[in-house]
Amino acid sequence: MTQKMFTKYKNLLKTCLVLLFAASVGWRYFYGGSGGAVKQSGGEAEITVTPVQTAEAVNATGEFAIVKQVIDGDTVELENGERVRYIGIDTPETMDPRKPVQCFGKNATAANKELVEGKRVRLEKDVTDRDKYNRLLRYVYINETFVNLELVKQGFAHSSTYPPDVKYQDLFLVAQTEARENQRGLWADCPVSSIPPDRSYSPTPPNLPNPSSPECKIKGNIGSTGDKIYHLPGCGSYEKTAIDESRGEKWFCSDDEAQSAGWRKSKNC
Repeated sequence: MTQKMFTKYKNLLKTCLVLLFAASVGWRYFYGGSGGAVKQSGGEAEITVTPVQTAEAVNATGEFAIVKQVIDGDTVELENGERVRYIGIDTPETMDPRKPVQCFGKNATAANKELVEGKRVRLEKDVTDRDKYNRLLRYVYINETFVNLELVKQGFAHSSTYPPDVKYQDLFLVAQTEARENQRGLWADCPVSSIPPDRSYSPTPPNLPNPSSPECKIKGNIGSTGDKIYHLPGCGSYEKTAIDESRGEKWFCSDDEAQSAGWRKSKNC
């Protein structure tokens, strides 16, 4: 081989290597950057690559979207304007006008931003499509990281699962136990009294009417202004009304019971 041919092939090889490197960088950027897991370091949120905890989550189908901005630790806004509420978890409040900023709320928001803001994520639906605020209810993934689970695992969120959306309930409970036992995040920095009780699904909640029983299907909702309104099955807002018993909302077995407790019937019944 002549010196001229050798130089030619050498330059060609260099060009191929440069193109291969550029393609690799472009691929990683298009698919949202490197997926990460949040870890604690002096109160700040950092990102390290961690594989997802379940093969089922990796293989799940779903839709893809770009996160325009993070609202708080468990809610994001997409580029199309839709808001997404993470299923199965709850983070300390920072945006609720009825409550002060809760312990570790800003940390949870910062961790969520590090994980997903400006990135391409995969969204997975369970059973319910939207909550009563018209937000999409989804499990969220950034590459191989299951974001809902990672926030619980690192102590930025606690398990808060409502039926029928219980697909990964067991994973969240295991992650929460691990975070609490290892004093991660809010479990180390926040008073126990400031952490909401675990509202994960129990088949037969004690001392509460079973909402699946035919006689106790009336939903007693409390509006943002404090109005107590109950909804009967078949009413216009019944299906999209969710009951949050931690806010004092209730299930009733009859109109009389609801009215005696101070609720009025919805106008669209």
